[in-house]
Amino acid sequence: MLQVLKRLLFALLVFLSPVVFGDSPDALWDRFLGHPDSKEKAELLVELSTSGRGNRNIINNVNNYLMEMNSLFSSGKNVDYMMVSAGISAIMELNDSSSYPVLFTAICAGYPEVITSEAYGALDYINGNLHQFLSGIIANNPPMEKFTALRAATSSRRLNVSERGQLAELALEQALAAGAGSYAASDGSADLTAMRYAAVSTLASLRWTRASALALNHYHLIREEYLRGNVPKNRFIEAIAFLGAVGNSDAALVLGLQLGLINARTERTGVFDSEITLAIVQALGQLGSNAVYDQLLYVSSMPYPGYIRSAARDAIDSLKW
Repeated sequence: MLQVLKRLLFALLVFLSPVVFGDSPDALWDRFLGHPDSKEKAELLVELSTSGRGNRNIINNVNNYLMEMNSLFSSGKNVDYMMVSAGISAIMELNDSSSYPVLFTAICAGYPEVITSEAYGALDYINGNLHQFLSGIIANNPPMEKFTALRAATSSRRLNVSERGQLAELALEQALAAGAGSYAASDGSADLTAMRYAAVSTLASLRWTRASALALNHYHLIREEYLRGNVPKNRFIEAIAFLGAVGNSDAALVLGLQLGLINARTERTGVFDSEITLAIVQALGQLGSNAVYDQLLYVSSMPYPGYIRSAARDAIDSLKW
């Protein structure tokens, strides 16, 4: 919808613009560079974006212009937001994949949300291999840019389910390989941790079973962090649910062992965490491995609340034999 509205706005600006439309794109660019008035400069960019399609020189010039604005803003200098927005709009109209890096830099520059949103929309709109571009950033760029690329992927309407899953899997792999602690203070670790949680959320919603091994690694890390008091309980429950959504028989064995330990401690002390216990039972029901039948059956004889025992019965009914 944003792109449609912007294209309609372009058409209106072109209609109202005082620009002499017989000028060649190169002549228009020269006039653009020399014009002192921002409003008319924006109108010139509108005409350049329509007449300069396929003109490599114009495409490069507009890319370089917006990149310069991004650099100035990132260095703390004031920029004309109207011209930044006009540059993003022109790039969208020129519709060339060479603009991917420029738009991504605009997204990372820290502009007001309305401009950042325009850059996200343009990145998702223009032709090219967006999946490949974002994959390269997640694999090779600094943590903040990795996380930004994952956000672009998960919010994209152009990428299909498979492409989004692949990028989220890559992001989780990168975050786990970096070994960032959940609340560590080292440079970039907060972004890597946020990216890890975002990737987990995406992969769980997609039921991306290709990430089963990564899900186990994530679970073990979060469990350790939770036992140390470094992450809140909801993150541990999220990791359990992630295993239930994407895990395999190995995940079932790990969670089955955990449930067995909870059962034993409950029998011995009467102390248990109802939220974690329920999360494990429900995850085992999703996994459906009959290897955990005994642990689930034992729940019914324990002093758990009725809703946990009911969930265990449902999980047993879901086991595959």
